[in-house]
Amino acid sequence: METLQRTANRGSVSTGFDVANSLKLESDNSERLQKTPSGAGNRRTFTISFWTKRTEINGVKQYLFEAGNSDSNTDRFTLRFGTGDTFDIQSQSTWLVTNRVFRDTSAWYHFVIKVDTTDGTAANRIKLYVNGVEETSFSTDNRSSLNQNNDFPVNNTEDHIIGNSQIEGSNYYNGYIAEWVQLDGTAALPTSFGEFDSDTGIWKPKDVSGLTFGTNGFYLDFEDSSNMGNDASGGTDFSLTNITAADQATDTCTNNFCTWNPLWAYAYSLTINEGATKLAGSQNQWQGAKGTFGLQNGRWYWEVKSGTQANSGFFGIQTDGEDNISSGNAQTQDSTYCRKTDGNDIFTVGGSESTSSHGGGNMSNDDILGIFLDLESSTKTLRWFRNGSSYGSTINLASVSTSFTTREVFPFHAMYGSSTTNQYNFGGYRTYTISSAVADSNGYGAFEYTPNDGTYDYYAICTKNLAEYG
Repeated sequence: METLQRTANRGSVSTGFDVANSLKLESDNSERLQKTPSGAGNRRTFTISFWTKRTEINGVKQYLFEAGNSDSNTDRFTLRFGTGDTFDIQSQSTWLVTNRVFRDTSAWYHFVIKVDTTDGTAANRIKLYVNGVEETSFSTDNRSSLNQNNDFPVNNTEDHIIGNSQIEGSNYYNGYIAEWVQLDGTAALPTSFGEFDSDTGIWKPKDVSGLTFGTNGFYLDFEDSSNMGNDASGGTDFSLTNITAADQATDTCTNNFCTWNPLWAYAYSLTINEGATKLAGSQNQWQGAKGTFGLQNGRWYWEVKSGTQANSGFFGIQTDGEDNISSGNAQTQDSTYCRKTDGNDIFTVGGSESTSSHGGGNMSNDDILGIFLDLESSTKTLRWFRNGSSYGSTINLASVSTSFTTREVFPFHAMYGSSTTNQYNFGGYRTYTISSAVADSNGYGAFEYTPNDGTYDYYAICTKNLAEYG
């Protein structure tokens, strides 16, 4: 995994302003937002600001934003992640392509694009800021050829799209977005949208509701699940394509939840999608993934709805070794413990892979498994509940391997089989319907079953809980 910047919004940070919701976008569903202003605004001076957490790193262009005429490549303004995971700003020319790549799926990034083509200095006509800091290293920088007083299609009476490009229609975005702001007529600095935390140095959001949005500016806070395109600044709402209330998430830039890490997946055609909460296999080979957050203290809870071919699923944990569970392919530094759906446990310690009966019987498709990881008690334990009832034996992790008590432990899933699907709920987003939406005792997450094993409260894996218990 790449090294995180000091200002990346991943870990714990106190903030006086909390972002309640985000929007999950998924390319497989062709999800996007769109509107066309009824009158022209300021096409020379504007600012676009948004927070995002990527969920799929797939080597294709992913468009975050496009404004322009759908019939013309020469009349548009786009923001995208390129095939090499750079951040690109384009219109009739490619203006900026970063040297830096953006591949950290465990962190929220904040992007500010400040445009003022009336400026007498060409290099000032477009500026990019990431996590409060101006980006200055580019593999492509064509701002010297950007004419003064150039008119862009932004704020014009043309389509404005979030999550896709009409011209390159298949390049939808995969990830969460939050606090999307466009200012018409103002070239604003990042400090209009965020600030550095005085204790941690982490860049964090602040309230933007008092900004001047201008004629065609807008503010999407994604708090109204019945209208995810609501413009909270009072302007015209966005229309939605394949987006519903189910796409609202509580995984945000002020409370970042664990998801599956596509950079720590392995083998064959494993698909991680739907906000990095759904795992699907397509071949009769070993496939698996780890979570984005490692754990060393505290009590943690997550759920999974077992899908097709349930008896090929392995639900559990792994330490921070780089390999993953598969027959004959366990490294000596690995410690993995999983509950299988066929009535057995499987675990690897010191390069050896073993199985034992857990006494709970087979799982069935659509069972919801609750996973309880206790790293707080003197006896570190791992236990599972099936549909709200205890499922098989409790595992004393310290007796299995000291690695579980001395190293970071990650949520882990492995599977073997084609057409295998499993839907996870770490609390910030899920793809399946639940009836109860139970939060942990701190009020975070929304689970089918109560995160309590009858003795202790357990907590959703998110940065607010990690700040207290992790």
